Amino acid sequence: MLNAPLTYLLAFVVALGLLVVVHEFGHYIVARICGVKVLRFAVGFGKVLWSRRYGADQTEWAICSIPLGGYVKMLDEREGAVSPADLPRAFTQQSLGKRSLIVLAGPVANLILAILLYWGLFMHGVEELRPILGTPAADSAAARANVERGDLVTAVNGREIASWEELRWEILRDIADGRETQLQIRGLDGADALLLLATHELDIDSLDRDPIHLLGLSIEPPRLPAIVGRVMPDTPAERAGLRVGDLVSAIDGRPIALWSEVAQIARQSPGKTLQLSIKRDDALFDIALVPALVEENGRSFGRIGFSPQDDPALREAMFSTVSYAPGIAIAKAVTQTWETSVFTLRMIGRMLMGDLSLKNLSGPVTIADYAGQSIQLGIAYYIKFLALISISIGVLNLLPIPVLDGGHLMYYLAEFMRGKPLPESVFAFGQRIGLALLLLMMSVALFNDLNRQFFG
Repeated sequence: MLNAPLTYLLAFVVALGLLVVVHEFGHYIVARICGVKVLRFAVGFGKVLWSRRYGADQTEWAICSIPLGGYVKMLDEREGAVSPADLPRAFTQQSLGKRSLIVLAGPVANLILAILLYWGLFMHGVEELRPILGTPAADSAAARANVERGDLVTAVNGREIASWEELRWEILRDIADGRETQLQIRGLDGADALLLLATHELDIDSLDRDPIHLLGLSIEPPRLPAIVGRVMPDTPAERAGLRVGDLVSAIDGRPIALWSEVAQIARQSPGKTLQLSIKRDDALFDIALVPALVEENGRSFGRIGFSPQDDPALREAMFSTVSYAPGIAIAKAVTQTWETSVFTLRMIGRMLMGDLSLKNLSGPVTIADYAGQSIQLGIAYYIKFLALISISIGVLNLLPIPVLDGGHLMYYLAEFMRGKPLPESVFAFGQRIGLALLLLMMSVALFNDLNRQFFG
């Protein structure tokens, strides 16, 4: 079995490689359709580590040393002499419409990939947590809305939902819009009711601090016995000698009946030594361990590193498998991609206007972290992660920043308005400005990554 750092690294490299190849292949295939000669298709930047030439044009396919992106190099008279025979196939000789299509094809390829990934997931079926709510935090928005333990959320703002993830998504959109959330719930007594959740009272910057927790919402914890079902490697549980099948009967002399009690005590005790009373077969003994300190979304808590023994009946009650026929699945995939794209653009706009903190920008470290976490949860979660990052790459590349695809489209719009191309000096100046902005964004994102990793 791969260790965690290597798993995270491989998950990140596979994700980045796939999404870059898809993006650049969009540029490549449309360039070929438009008759443009492609000189190189590169994954990464910098020194070429491997390359081969294929096809009538002997296009070079290359892997480069810096694996953060890629590019398609086309025949371009601005970059060197072009023979008269090849001149009609130069990128710069193409019509404004063709050049725009070639540039637009990269981001569109990422969005199409996201649709295809969601489509496959929706048809295959995804096991999701049912939106069953736990006891709300005292004096929270959820408590004031009269949420009770065991309430099942069946719809949000009149839109039917079937999973905890859908509930989170709808609430995040309401926070961004600054509006209340209407929850349709079914209580333990089977009665339906409408509740108003004051999401509009949360500041938009709460998106960086787990807004669901701030509202007082939580999942109803499963009533599983405190029996060890799995011990994670290199954790306090493994180092203390816990084994699968061990029953935790008490912690620091306090009797324990449910696994949720173990988890709660562990979360509240980072860095504190706990005495666990263990029943193993017919033997009773104590184990001392110290929950590891974990920092996530600006909060610190403890983690022991084991999960409970599975209970099929409880799993069936807590999870549901959501799947759709191909036609419905593709419609939902397009809707999901569209809504996520619009939400991403709105958040970027809020950041540019100063309404949303730049702390929400994430870079390669956070992406690698999410890649590793998602692959450990299962292939379905990893595919969701790929779809989300593919949408982000597509949307970000459409921003009107020189050096990005959106920047080139901005130049072409100016060319259309003027009736002729912009002067080369304007293009060169814009590239310098765009590169500076891009480096600034990357620096802020990397700072946020390191800040999250080391300071929570």
